[in-house]
Amino acid sequence: MSDHYAVVGNPIAHSLSPQIHHAFAAQTGEDLLYRKLLAPLDAFAECARTFFAEGGRGLNITLPFKLEARDLADQLTTRAAAAGAVNTLLCQEDGRLLGDNTDGAGLVADICRNLGWAIRDKQVLLIGAGGAARGALLSLLAEQPAHLHLANRTAAKAEQLADDFSHYSALSGGGLQGLRGRFDLVINASSASLDNALPALPEQLFTTGGKAYDMVYATGPTPFVHWARAQRVPASDGLGMLVGQAAESFYLWRGVYPQVAPVLTRLRRGLGKKNN
Repeated sequence: MSDHYAVVGNPIAHSLSPQIHHAFAAQTGEDLLYRKLLAPLDAFAECARTFFAEGGRGLNITLPFKLEARDLADQLTTRAAAAGAVNTLLCQEDGRLLGDNTDGAGLVADICRNLGWAIRDKQVLLIGAGGAARGALLSLLAEQPAHLHLANRTAAKAEQLADDFSHYSALSGGGLQGLRGRFDLVINASSASLDNALPALPEQLFTTGGKAYDMVYATGPTPFVHWARAQRVPASDGLGMLVGQAAESFYLWRGVYPQVAPVLTRLRRGLGKKNN
């Protein structure tokens, strides 16, 4: 009998996760079924508990339930605790739920392995100070950038987030207004692209050879990707991050790490996207 997994969110119809995980299963020979679950906005915990009570093995969690998933988990991995949010739940042999956050690992894998861009010893700017930025920070700092600066519309939020992670590495935080400096890698972790908008950024932001990455993906270039490419800066959206974080979840659940590249290539073709 196949093991059951699902992605839960609201909305959820747009999710590519079933396509990704079924491709991983076919590639690795794992026997599983993976579906979408639409949870009412006020009933995530009930929906998740019912899924596991009926024999479900693991859940991916997307917006807006990552904080509720953290509270539902009986145990947290180090990266989930640091992120303060959970995007993956595993039902363990004793029935206790392990909460993980695979977003940062998926981001770093896409940047370093798929795109071949360096983070180590680079000047990195991370735009945003919400859940997406928090989820990415531990994995980014583990790559040992020369310095990482957080910039957010509300400076105090970026400063607080930098302070929260100061025991991992030296980093700084401040506002978008008056942002100064040149960066080798600029990562957009703000919600602006979800609203088809662009953060208020100065144009003279990149070093020679600088790169840009948007954690959001879309069928066409996001405003941030379009802005960077207009300056002749190589830029990528977050589709590879989506596949990368799914691979991390799959490994947590099945103990087998799938090949990301062929699945990512197939998705890009299906969405009519060019490689970045």
